[in-house]
Amino acid sequence: MRIAILSDTHDHIPNLRAAVTYCNSYGVIMMIHCGDLISPFMLDELALFGGAVHLVYGNNPGDQHLISQWCGTKFPTITHHGVLGAVEAGGVRVAFVHYPEMARGLAHQGAFEVVCCGHNHRYKVEKVGNTLLVNPGEMLGKDGQPCFCIIDCPSLHTERVDIGAPFV
Repeated sequence: MRIAILSDTHDHIPNLRAAVTYCNSYGVIMMIHCGDLISPFMLDELALFGGAVHLVYGNNPGDQHLISQWCGTKFPTITHHGVLGAVEAGGVRVAFVHYPEMARGLAHQGAFEVVCCGHNHRYKVEKVGNTLLVNPGEMLGKDGQPCFCIIDCPSLHTERVDIGAPFV
């Protein structure tokens, strides 16, 4: 089972479309967005993904009312978890938040095999105890190459996927 982890799209439609197209083409069955989606119109793009989508707010939450109202109703395959999400994927417990400090705290608790975050726009994968801590980098491309990652469950093999060119 392959899951995509992405964050910090900041309304960049072309990069999100590229990620969705990639995931639909390469057997990804779940997508987790770790915050800073921003506008409700980005849900239209996420809904093009062929599997389940899970997302949390970031520090740029956009229209919280419409995003939370449309997830599960207008977009039945998209689940909004507020500020902290948790799912099971291929026997692996995955938690996701926006902030790296919160993610590190969750990882230290050891209750999840994988904890994901975003916010600082820096790709990083590390082990914290027995937990894989993943920051997929940024989809915007403001501070570096737009990217996300794919995690294979249950092996936890993690692959970085670069897309497009940095934001200019």
